[in-house]
Amino acid sequence: MKHFSLAILLAILIHQLGLHSFVEAGRNGFIRTWGHHFVLNGSPYYANGFNAYWLMYMASDPSQRFKVSAAFQEASSHGLTVARTWAFSDGGYRPLQYAPGSYNDQTFKGLDFVIAEARKHGIKLILSLVNNYESFGGKKQYVNWARNQGQYLTSDDDFFRNPVVKGYYKNHVSTVLNRYNSFTGLHYKNDPTIMAWELMNEPRCTSDPSGRTIQAWIMEMAAHVKSIDRNHLLEVGLEGFYGQSSPQRRSLNPGLNIGTDFIANNKIPGIDFATVHSYPDQWLSGANDQNQLSFLNNWLDAHIQDSQNILRKPLLLTEFGKSSKDSGFNTYQRDQLFNTVYNKIYSSARRGGVAAGGMFWQLLTDGMDSFRDGYEIILSQSSSTANIIAQQSHKLYQVRQIFARMRNVERWKKAKAARRAQWLSRNRGKRIGN
Repeated sequence: MKHFSLAILLAILIHQLGLHSFVEAGRNGFIRTWGHHFVLNGSPYYANGFNAYWLMYMASDPSQRFKVSAAFQEASSHGLTVARTWAFSDGGYRPLQYAPGSYNDQTFKGLDFVIAEARKHGIKLILSLVNNYESFGGKKQYVNWARNQGQYLTSDDDFFRNPVVKGYYKNHVSTVLNRYNSFTGLHYKNDPTIMAWELMNEPRCTSDPSGRTIQAWIMEMAAHVKSIDRNHLLEVGLEGFYGQSSPQRRSLNPGLNIGTDFIANNKIPGIDFATVHSYPDQWLSGANDQNQLSFLNNWLDAHIQDSQNILRKPLLLTEFGKSSKDSGFNTYQRDQLFNTVYNKIYSSARRGGVAAGGMFWQLLTDGMDSFRDGYEIILSQSSSTANIIAQQSHKLYQVRQIFARMRNVERWKKAKAARRAQWLSRNRGKRIGN
């Protein structure tokens, strides 16, 4: 019965979008948006994925690249099709950009390798272009670079305001998007392995809680990205906090007022889809497990509804997880959270809704103990969670398959109708039979 209702909804979707346009949208292998759906090769695209921020860092050491390959192999074997990772490392140890506009080619070759390996394993990438936090440099490093050039800056949030700093960031965007991949022979901006660019990992501007500063920055930087690359999708990197444009929703925020606005930021032209993060164990650290799950349910429901009815854009849950370092943690609690997230996504997907996938934080492979942060999932060591992940991959794959079958039936019907029309045209006026 579920498949029957899904079939009806997808038939409506075909009718609404038009088969020809739908097929054309995905012909070249790039993921596109059509209305509030992702499409790839003519079918709605639903993504089960993961975060692995460490991929470029690890691949910049050729002796460690096997761990990147192993992670992609393990992910692919569990049906995971999208990875989110960093395309930045500003200053510090083994950087990508060691000074404004100056790049370490060995590290860049590491990112080249990551993209090539993802392509080999059928995994799309979301590449984030700078960090809000000090880890891997972030906005603090950009501001310090500008200070060293004589700019008088009083806050790391001047990253969003100062013309010199914004120029540094724009240069980085241009450098990454125009990068020629030494393994694939493609410029990044021409590579369909990349699903989307992300302007910033979890942008925050606490010095301007009105949201105007980040709104202006997103508008400027989205236009800059799109002036270079019209092939790829673009998203902001938002956690999903509501702002002044939706006061009725602000009570859902977990007590944080950090200058972003889920509705206003995602309405900006050039922003192709919305993102949301969810960490109930961090945001409601004093609440019990059931209260955290209740928050999660309400948080996801609100963002799915608003993406559907207000933004009319696809929604990806690009970070979620539960830390094993939480007091009283057990695997059942983590599995319960994963099931809650995945059920929300699947429920929306099978209705033809906007929720297009989720990406847990974070995937590691064997031999990476120094990268453990409590949220790590090592698929070979986390059997119950790994099974839940694989089941979700299979369920979303079934949704795609059902639509693909319906698309083929629709194409067959159109071809049959066309042949009959041709036959009637040829035989018009002729006497048929006795």
